[in-house]
Amino acid sequence: MNREYHTWLSPALGREMELLVFGHAGIPTLVFPTSQGRFYDFENNGMVQAVQRQIDHGQLQLFCVDSVDSESWYNREAPPRWRIGRHLQYEQYILNEVTPLVRQKNHAPQLTLAGCSFGGFHAASMALRHPETFTGMLSISGAFDLSCLLNGYSDEDSYLLFPTYFLPNLYDPWYLDRYRKNVYVLATGVHDQCWDQNEKLAAVMRQKGIPVRLDVWGDNAGHDWPWWRRMAAQYL
Repeated sequence: MNREYHTWLSPALGREMELLVFGHAGIPTLVFPTSQGRFYDFENNGMVQAVQRQIDHGQLQLFCVDSVDSESWYNREAPPRWRIGRHLQYEQYILNEVTPLVRQKNHAPQLTLAGCSFGGFHAASMALRHPETFTGMLSISGAFDLSCLLNGYSDEDSYLLFPTYFLPNLYDPWYLDRYRKNVYVLATGVHDQCWDQNEKLAAVMRQKGIPVRLDVWGDNAGHDWPWWRRMAAQYL
């Protein structure tokens, strides 16, 4: 399996950022880590191995990025407005630095996002904010309303980061037309604390005519890596 390590000083974030690439061809998929996770977590927790067949056969190429969650959403010492701003800088890093690297290495027409738990939030938020750039999304055990992390603070930027907030009031055909051409998958489990948030997001998307697949796994499926490995093998 082709494995590459990349690092550079990010202009958007003002610090070194690292990522790993797995595979040589196929659908390029940008993978976010879990809460405050690192770029190597997907590999270290057996997720890359779970989809090795797809990677080896040239069907899938993973770009596993780092997070700045500890500097943004979980930075309790910073004001909520600052945390939101740091997340928006991270989004610019993904859009203007990581995405060009993906396009340089892989010329497939698709570009999808994936993540588990907090990574599922990143995947869903960015995919639905930028449907012209990202053609699909897999959120595994994701949560989509992070207002509880902002100590009651809200503004226009936070509103536009949470899909269950901005989608109900979105009527712009430019967005809706692009959503309807893309692929969105939500996966969760019967013992996952995020099940309810997945149901809410799926309902909002369906009300807007946005195609979404919501799978709620039985068999005592919960919020942890053993289930996520099986889900990744199923959907990626």
